[in-house]
Amino acid sequence: MARALWEWCSDNGLTPLIQVQVEGTQARVPMEFVKDGQIVLNISATATRNLTMNNAEIQFNARFNGISREISVPWSAVTGLYARETGEGMLFPEEEPGLEESSLLSPLPDVEAAEPATEPQKQRKPTLTVVK
Repeated sequence: MARALWEWCSDNGLTPLIQVQVEGTQARVPMEFVKDGQIVLNISATATRNLTMNNAEIQFNARFNGISREISVPWSAVTGLYARETGEGMLFPEEEPGLEESSLLSPLPDVEAAEPATEPQKQRKPTLTVVK
């Protein structure tokens, strides 16, 4: 499902972003960009190198402040995947009995995410709204 969302964003000229829960997970990300235990990563083809998505994790190389970093995020740490420009995408809630694996989201207003090549900035935390 996540690969389909990534392809949809890419095919439509949108920037795919993943929201990652870092604390308590095996995610390997630049910790200086983590805020409130989470990080939003640009996973567009222009922002990453060697992007791979398999059943266990998403891996890629990206530059942060000019330094190439190897990023590895298990799917269990990904809490959402959405387009920066529209906020359309999906929320991946923690697994609970009786819940579907993912829920559609409504567009997020004014989503700002750190580009991998920029300095950390003060940002509003993205909010995701579950639409049933």
